[in-house]
Amino acid sequence: MAEGIQRIVADNPGKMTYYGTNTYIIDSSDGRFVIDPGPVEDHDHFEAIVETLGEGATGILVTHHHSDHFGAAPALRERTGLPVHVSRVFPDDAFEPDGYLDDGDVIAGLTVLHTPGHASDHLCFARPDGVLFSGDHMMGWNSSIVSPPDGNMRDYCAQLQRLIDRNDRVCLPGHGPVLHDPQPYIQRLLDNRMRREAEILAHLSKKPDTIKNIAVSVYKKSDPHIAMAAERNAAAHLEKLLAEARVTKNNEIWNLT
Repeated sequence: MAEGIQRIVADNPGKMTYYGTNTYIIDSSDGRFVIDPGPVEDHDHFEAIVETLGEGATGILVTHHHSDHFGAAPALRERTGLPVHVSRVFPDDAFEPDGYLDDGDVIAGLTVLHTPGHASDHLCFARPDGVLFSGDHMMGWNSSIVSPPDGNMRDYCAQLQRLIDRNDRVCLPGHGPVLHDPQPYIQRLLDNRMRREAEILAHLSKKPDTIKNIAVSVYKKSDPHIAMAAERNAAAHLEKLLAEARVTKNNEIWNLT
């Protein structure tokens, strides 16, 4: 992918994962690290990671706790003895990590960016040469789902703006292709969220309504799986607007303030 970076794509294609989860193997002055081991179900992917890591492996980094990124981490630690490093706010009580990462920490030559939104514990990792491992915060093929309560649209939009304000030259996402000169693309993602927000407010200006009806009206998705994701995004937008005192909620009915 770039100097000192290899990518292995898991065989878990889908409407939320594109061709599959991108696992990255990186060489650094601290040794060889893996970012996001991927899903536990893909045995061939797991063995490819083990083979590629070889003898010089040092650790495992996780962008967030979702199973298509973190799932194989416990088994990879058991197989290789490598320590697993996760966000300080990693929410999975069933797993005891070896190290916690905070915003601004440096590991494997990478600066840790805590980018909550898609998930409360989401991390991006930035190399000094302008390569950013963006996980699911910013994917290379589609916008990310933001699903409350762990997902937070207000945080997500703020962290998109944070990436826009940076000068990264390449993004390596958790799903999808490499993104060169990523700032215009990230700006479009943020603009799209603001457009959806305006459409939700326009819908509520006509009548109070439920999340389901709002999502159907605004997103217009016929595929049931995509429609469910759209409903979660609509819920996240409404929670953001509620926090900003722009809407109110009465039982299941949302209204303009």
